[in-house]
Amino acid sequence: MTEKNESKQDGVNEKGIHTDFSNNMTYGEYLQLDKLLNSQDRLSGHHDEMLFIIIHQVSELWMKLILHETNSAIQSIEDDDLQTAFKMLARVSKIQSQIIHAWDVLSTLTPAEYMEFRDYLGQASGFQSYQYRMIEFALGYKTPHVLKIYKKDAELHKKLEEAYNAPGLYDVAIKALSKAGLQINEDVLNRDYSKPYKADESVKEAWMAVYKNVDKYWELYQLAEKLVDIEDWLQQWRFRHMKTVERIIGFKMGTGGSSGVGYLKKVLDHRFFPELWDIRTEL
Repeated sequence: MTEKNESKQDGVNEKGIHTDFSNNMTYGEYLQLDKLLNSQDRLSGHHDEMLFIIIHQVSELWMKLILHETNSAIQSIEDDDLQTAFKMLARVSKIQSQIIHAWDVLSTLTPAEYMEFRDYLGQASGFQSYQYRMIEFALGYKTPHVLKIYKKDAELHKKLEEAYNAPGLYDVAIKALSKAGLQINEDVLNRDYSKPYKADESVKEAWMAVYKNVDKYWELYQLAEKLVDIEDWLQQWRFRHMKTVERIIGFKMGTGGSSGVGYLKKVLDHRFFPELWDIRTEL
């Protein structure tokens, strides 16, 4: 009797299950798993290189989704549709948490294991991740020297240049403050988006007004907190990256020529939305 019940529960006797896919698309075909699962080519053949490749590929997939959501949120804010933007930005924060946990998996790679295949990487490095650069651009962090890395691919270089010169998430958030009647300096509203954003007193005063009048500026208050969430998670991602690198290679130079841990520690001091952090002290 028990065996009969187990047979019914295991799904084998489910009459509605499709088994003939001669003329129908399968799960694997929809996801193009043949391409996805055959894109892990170990150059060294070392067992642990598989971990290294997959962690970085998974992170790139998550970053693709972060860009998809962030760019759509930027457009929604420009269109004065803040509620739609909130859903997208909340999703970005959840994605960021997934990328952070990926470092926990990579940290199981020991220095001795990494040394077995590190030389096969040549000068390839996560420092060259163009999607990560586009995320930085979308958040307003613009560094001109990084564009040189991508000159090898003219189409990609053009795509990065467009993102580099486009308004970022914080730019459209500041414009939303202005649209709500809060005073923002014209120099900020009409600034050159290719330049790194610098803190401005009028922006700080505008956010201060939002936080002191939450009921009046409820949507802007929600927007501010979504931005803080994203920066908070990004800095946690940067910290876990730095500690994982330190754990595996110490203070060696990165494969891409950066100072490695030294560079990663330095970028931890950068703030994307400075006024939103400054007002916390003054409130």
